[in-house]
Amino acid sequence: MLADDPLGAGREAPGDPGYLAAFREIVGDPRQVLAVVDVGGEVVGTLQLTVIPGLSRVGMTRGVIEAVRVRRDQRGNRLGERLVLWAVEEARGRGCGLVQLTTDASRVEAHRFYERLGFVGSHLGMKMAL
Repeated sequence: MLADDPLGAGREAPGDPGYLAAFREIVGDPRQVLAVVDVGGEVVGTLQLTVIPGLSRVGMTRGVIEAVRVRRDQRGNRLGERLVLWAVEEARGRGCGLVQLTTDASRVEAHRFYERLGFVGSHLGMKMAL
């Protein structure tokens, strides 16, 4: 699912052993949640939630949602909505005062999706490849 769009196709490498190493690290970290939606024994959706303690906002803990994916044939049935709203509640339950995410600037439909769920485009995200 990570490689199932034009952006992912150019940066992901299905089958690479790096995924298994990352999975092991995520599973071993109590501040990480890798959520998987299983329908009939098949993975049809996933996201990662990271809980980050912070100093700003009077020491507020925040949740970061990443890698939200829904299998192509499952899109349009609100699975992504339920998955993201689940992550918001999971973050709240873990003491987070806000939840945030980034989405590629070219993903206009994703922007509308997140705005419909209550997310606000309040900051400009920046990255530096290392």
